Amino acid sequence: MTFNDLNLNTPLHNALDDLGFTTPTPIQAESFNVVAAGKDVVGIAQTGTGKTFAYMLPILKNLAYSKQENPRVLILVPTRELVVQVVSEIEKLSKYINNRVLGVYGGTNINTQKQAVAQGQDIIVATPGRLYDLAVSRVLQLKSIQKLVIDEVDVMLDLGFRHQLLNIFDILPERRQNIMYSATMTKDVDELIIDFFKKPSKISIAVSGTPLENIAQVRYNVPNFYTKVNLLEELLGDKDQFSKVLIFVAYKRMADRLFDQLEELFPSQSCVIHSNKTQNYRLRSIEQFREGENRLLIATDVMARGLDIEGISHVINFDTPDYPENYMHRIGRTGRAEKEGQSILFSTEKELEGLERIEELMQMKIETKDIPEYVEISTELIEEERPQIREHNNPIKRRDEDAPGPAFHEKSEKNSKENLGGSYKFKIAAKYKKPKTRGDKNYNQRNKKK
Repeated sequence: MTFNDLNLNTPLHNALDDLGFTTPTPIQAESFNVVAAGKDVVGIAQTGTGKTFAYMLPILKNLAYSKQENPRVLILVPTRELVVQVVSEIEKLSKYINNRVLGVYGGTNINTQKQAVAQGQDIIVATPGRLYDLAVSRVLQLKSIQKLVIDEVDVMLDLGFRHQLLNIFDILPERRQNIMYSATMTKDVDELIIDFFKKPSKISIAVSGTPLENIAQVRYNVPNFYTKVNLLEELLGDKDQFSKVLIFVAYKRMADRLFDQLEELFPSQSCVIHSNKTQNYRLRSIEQFREGENRLLIATDVMARGLDIEGISHVINFDTPDYPENYMHRIGRTGRAEKEGQSILFSTEKELEGLERIEELMQMKIETKDIPEYVEISTELIEEERPQIREHNNPIKRRDEDAPGPAFHEKSEKNSKENLGGSYKFKIAAKYKKPKTRGDKNYNQRNKKK
């Protein structure tokens, strides 16, 4: 099948020709007629198979020109980077179509985005938090939304966006088309579909968790962080083979720590993205990696989720993820568009449980390689790897009888207060008699009698 077999219009054909695309991926071919028919759709396909084009081609084909200010298509994605990417993909397909596309996300000036929304838009691509803020401000009206697309919904739920998603559903028109695409299906996603989708058509190109056939996977048993760094140094020394490498770590602190190590080993060849970095820093890092200015990009799971960067030679899992679905998304960054890719997984003894879950999900064993003899096995441990010493008999530790006394003192008698109830005012009156005044005849007469 080619794109000529799909019922596309001339502007979309011209845009695809400019991009050099002739053959749709399986998810694109299967989705086109179902999405174009206006039915609710749930699509499951491995990452890197063109899910963005799968829902955008039929949407753009049926999106008539309009001068109305309120948007008709809403696309929700979990991260700011994904907003930028999806907007870019839509703009490529819309090269010969007269429509208006806007991406909105947090971390930037909301007033600037309010002004852009007020100018009128056809398609809004947004993160849930910023979209809800704009909707509550009444600047963004969602009453005209005809199609709702939720991309990478499992990540949104993992990030705690469930409450915001439910709030957004409440303010959207009931009569709309719901479209959802993901590489994995979880229990939380199933519940969302049951609650809000109406008899959705399900398109499943691959079983959730099936590894991409064109990605070669190997793994190493590595005892600790510094040995991982030593092995990484050996592997990355081959710059021709490891030409564009995406390195995944478990959390932000680890990303910064590894970046510092790689900067010493390979100066000016690395960049890093995680949620503590500013938006401009993150976008710049991705662009430098995409353009080849840096051959190494260190990222946490959330930041690189859904990113489409061509030509990634290797994905290195510096840490084994706890959730096997995250591993599937990680390795899907390489081997995209039917090209071959390489995935390498490092696992410490504590991470072997995560490895078992990954292999169970994929229903296959990952080939294990031995660490080369010339790679130094470090005995130095980072803070998280050191055993927690519980000092049961610390002689310096105070016993209860040695503990300091209460940090207060008794008040002086004159400052002590007594709850006297209703009689309080009478005691005060007795203590502080009514002042003598010339006009107080009764007081003066009482004093004369005395």
